[in-house]
Amino acid sequence: MEHILGQGWEVIPAGGATGEAFFAKHQDQKLFLKRNSSPFLAVLSAEGIVPKLVWTKRTENGDVITAQQWLSGRELKPDEMSQDRVAKLLKKIHDSAPLLSMLLRLGKTPFEPEMMLTQIETELDEELLNLPIIDSSLRFIQQEVENIKTDNYVVCHNDINHNNWLLTDDNQLYLIDWDGQMIADPALDIGMLLYLYIDSKKWNEWFIQYGIHADEQLLLRMKWYFVAQSLLFVQWHRTKDRLMEMEQWINRFQAII
Repeated sequence: MEHILGQGWEVIPAGGATGEAFFAKHQDQKLFLKRNSSPFLAVLSAEGIVPKLVWTKRTENGDVITAQQWLSGRELKPDEMSQDRVAKLLKKIHDSAPLLSMLLRLGKTPFEPEMMLTQIETELDEELLNLPIIDSSLRFIQQEVENIKTDNYVVCHNDINHNNWLLTDDNQLYLIDWDGQMIADPALDIGMLLYLYIDSKKWNEWFIQYGIHADEQLLLRMKWYFVAQSLLFVQWHRTKDRLMEMEQWINRFQAII
């Protein structure tokens, strides 16, 4: 990193699961660097969904380093996820033809519900399957998988947790950390956001902000994807021996099954 940036830059790891992200600072200049980001980042930047892409450079060993604006700000708080601007930015993402076109060019294909079901059936371990709530949840997604078909496939973020929403000091909102992006039913994002953050009494208000009429089929798709994603989170936390987080996820979807 220092070789690419030149002398005088302070570079520190930015954390994250991959260890490929860094902060860089030199006098008044601040950058967020990432190694081997997808070309998708350029389109996200052009659409105003992530902070501006400043430059892209290739190293001698073939790595590609991207530099984005390092913006001062904070993550959204859970109670801020009901704000109108969250719904509008998510709608902008789901409606974006350039984002969809780029993922298709990169070889992405739609993530069908059957694919998620297969992943769950493959990954859930026997001890979890012996829990009544896990068993009933699995049976629910197995029984309903044929009833949630849709022709509407869009770019989904796939991890709309409040800590992935960046609100800058000048009041600009971005959705960051796109490592899990996919082409999928928008209900995958919508269901997770509403079940985690929005009181069900206010769902209709949120649907108006987003710009959609919610019918029974959309509600079923939201529930299906929320339960399916939750099962994967439960297994992931169990694998990492993070039992408290595993119990939290079980409690989140237990009431709706």
